[in-house]
Amino acid sequence: MTSAPIELAVSTVIFALRPAADSSRRTVWLPLVRRIREPEQGKWALPGGPLEPDQELSESAAFTLNETTGLSPSYLEQLFAFGNVDRSPGNRVVSIIYWALVREEEAAEAVVTENVRWFPADDLPELAFDHAEIVSYALGRLRGKLEYSNLGHAFLGELFTLSTLREVYEAVLDRRIDPANFRRQVETSGLVRATDQVQTGGRHRPARLYRFATPAASTAPTQE
Repeated sequence: MTSAPIELAVSTVIFALRPAADSSRRTVWLPLVRRIREPEQGKWALPGGPLEPDQELSESAAFTLNETTGLSPSYLEQLFAFGNVDRSPGNRVVSIIYWALVREEEAAEAVVTENVRWFPADDLPELAFDHAEIVSYALGRLRGKLEYSNLGHAFLGELFTLSTLREVYEAVLDRRIDPANFRRQVETSGLVRATDQVQTGGRHRPARLYRFATPAASTAPTQE
């Protein structure tokens, strides 16, 4: 008995914080690509494609991501593998999932066309295959990892105020956070360190600038 070949693919979940459609409050958004061929033609899907024989996994993720959205994020990390037998018609397809986190100004440079659009993570259209399950898994990992790591660095610059950091937490966790409690918890967590610099140019008292205690690592492959 000859078994059907198993195909390998690489897809990426890209998260950015952008203003909600009905307010200035930032929420989690991600770009999707409309499928232009069967199977699942016309449905929205995660950026991705088949793994080419001469490509490393991270290279494939970076290549397809740039080809479809124009993005080249510095934070690109392997997340999980999805390979249920019936997840795609035809030959079995195993997808290696990466996730990318981009700052708002980076997201603004992404290609947007009839077939590439940004959607709020909590208001997605019907997705192809099992991509809704993949997005849900990635969003859960994002929210969980934010609580104990410097993952928020991917959404911020090198220096930030605690109020800006709190806005990141509120956007990712999708809930309001008490400012006083947040300041106390963050300052005692050891995740951030105060600098001697302050934010200037605002109408209020200059706010202290902070940085993460450990530098954020760039996990994206080098583009040549």
